[in-house]
Amino acid sequence: MDDYKKAMGQRLKLQRKLRHLTQEQLAEKIDISIKHYSEAERGITGLSVENLIKVSEILGISLDYLLKGISPEYPVPLKMMEIYHDCPDSKKEILLDILELEAKLYLT
Repeated sequence: MDDYKKAMGQRLKLQRKLRHLTQEQLAEKIDISIKHYSEAERGITGLSVENLIKVSEILGISLDYLLKGISPEYPVPLKMMEIYHDCPDSKKEILLDILELEAKLYLT
């Protein structure tokens, strides 16, 4: 079980760093102490199911990847995820509509 926690912690750390977040920032976003989050990244402790879901949504990664290290068959480019996550909630629908239109133009 410890190997599982350490492997998940490494994935957490990698994905957090790719998004230029500190441990403190991510801990704040999921509403846990920095100590608890730091211990999760080091594989000392785990995160609750609720917090795992929050982390997957915040980082834009699947629970399969987070828990088991299985990457999606068609990964979304990191830059695209960053743009989406940085977009105000009120504008996300428009951003997705634009992306769909671009895909249709490109594929025709």
